[in-house]
Amino acid sequence: IETKFAGSSCNDLVTSDGAGSTIISGHFDKRIRFWDTRAESSSNDIVLQGKITSLDLSRDANYLLSCVRDDTVKLLDLRMKQIVTSFSADGFKVVCDWARATFSPDGQYIAVGSADGSVFIWNVVTTKIESILKDQL
Repeated sequence: IETKFAGSSCNDLVTSDGAGSTIISGHFDKRIRFWDTRAESSSNDIVLQGKITSLDLSRDANYLLSCVRDDTVKLLDLRMKQIVTSFSADGFKVVCDWARATFSPDGQYIAVGSADGSVFIWNVVTTKIESILKDQL
């Protein structure tokens, strides 16, 4: 067991390879950090515009989804280590540190909860909203 110090609270993490030698962590200091478990420190940090509230890895481990407190969801291509798409919409708000975004099982859609209780669903390929699920009570 080993402890890695990031200098900021970590809100979520994923492992991006089967061996567990690469860990990706999302932090309150607006950084996504890439860790090689064999190294002392992180490398290739990506700085976003808000706190990172969640991370989700695509099934093929090529894409990382990040929910951000700037009312966006970022899609990163892990092969290039850069943002390829940013999802946002009127009415979509990330106001808590426990907001989560996730890929659908087939990777074609993303779903994320909004502050008003709605669930926003985007098509990953077209980047368009497919549906907004609202409480019908």
